[in-house]
Amino acid sequence: MENNAFYVALSLLLDLDASLVQIVALSLQVSLLAVLIAAVLGFPLGAAVALWRFPGRGGMIVVLNALMGLPPVVAGLMVYLLLSRSGPLGEWGFLFTPGAMVIAQVVLVLPILAALSRQKVEELLGEYREQFISLGMSRLRMMPTLLWDARFALLTILLAGFGRASAEVGAVMMVGGNIDGVTRVMTTAIVLETGKGNLPLALGLGIVLLTLVMLINAGVYLMGELTKRRVG
Repeated sequence: MENNAFYVALSLLLDLDASLVQIVALSLQVSLLAVLIAAVLGFPLGAAVALWRFPGRGGMIVVLNALMGLPPVVAGLMVYLLLSRSGPLGEWGFLFTPGAMVIAQVVLVLPILAALSRQKVEELLGEYREQFISLGMSRLRMMPTLLWDARFALLTILLAGFGRASAEVGAVMMVGGNIDGVTRVMTTAIVLETGKGNLPLALGLGIVLLTLVMLINAGVYLMGELTKRRVG
């Protein structure tokens, strides 16, 4: 039975089954948009925390580091309460839409990007501090310089964030509702189809997700090697 399901799953992949392609496409759209938004917000935030000294900075660093391990269901609950009809953003009508899933993934990914980029920028600041002082550069001018110099490391961090987003299931199921053709992504579809006994589709999506994770890890490894060669 399992072998037959595996062969049917391969057939779905090779034939580019419409349902499978639609689910994969939505998954990539949601995760890529979430990571892009998280990067636009998270990298400058991480750099700012690294560059400026202000009251509560230590506490903020602790919070960012702690939120890297934020449980997805907690993130989903927070976004659900914000977007529900009785919530402060309920009038937007975002709940059970791809937009809600993007917001949930941004909440999960942003702390990872901000915390790890802060560490990298702080490390580079220690190396270049004397040069910056001699040039009379303000902290605001240092930020883009340091972020550009850290671009390879930041790309690695970005890939890690995408891996976190694309493999997420709890939060997106809570705020997206797993609606067929609307908010059903790879992870939620695998859970649903396995429960229904539709193993071929679940296996097909599992193969795509596993391939995606392997490609992300390969990308992280290659970027790490590229960074080592550049530094060395």
